[in-house]
Amino acid sequence: MKRYYFAAVMLFLFTLTTKAQILTPVHWSYGAKKISATEAVVFFKATIDDGWHVYSQYVKDGGPIKTSFTFKTSPDYVVDGTTIEPTPIKRMEKVFNMEVGFFEKSVIFQQKIKLKKGQATVTGTLEYMTCNDHQCLPPDDQEFSVPVK
Repeated sequence: MKRYYFAAVMLFLFTLTTKAQILTPVHWSYGAKKISATEAVVFFKATIDDGWHVYSQYVKDGGPIKTSFTFKTSPDYVVDGTTIEPTPIKRMEKVFNMEVGFFEKSVIFQQKIKLKKGQATVTGTLEYMTCNDHQCLPPDDQEFSVPVK
């Protein structure tokens, strides 16, 4: 009887630990490069696990959550233009009943900034959604802080 009790407890614990795992198929990294004394480009790189994808910034309403960037205002810099992305893969997705643009494996977004004091720390939040052929994860917000020297 003890053996069955032990097996039942172990199965229960295994189930709890399996459900507690959080999927993180997208890993973000950041960098910056000065292109002049008063300008820089900030890079946002998403490394995406096999089978998963991240959506473009330009997804129509009614589709998945598009990738977006929100920059905090600062006396040290000002955002110059919109965030640039490479050409996405486009495909009709049945679950959204529309064609959507997305990225697989990796993608680098770029934002040009104008420096007011020669150096700055660019901060803000990015929001993105990731899916594979079987499921979508809820949208995720990532705070970023990128030094520009």
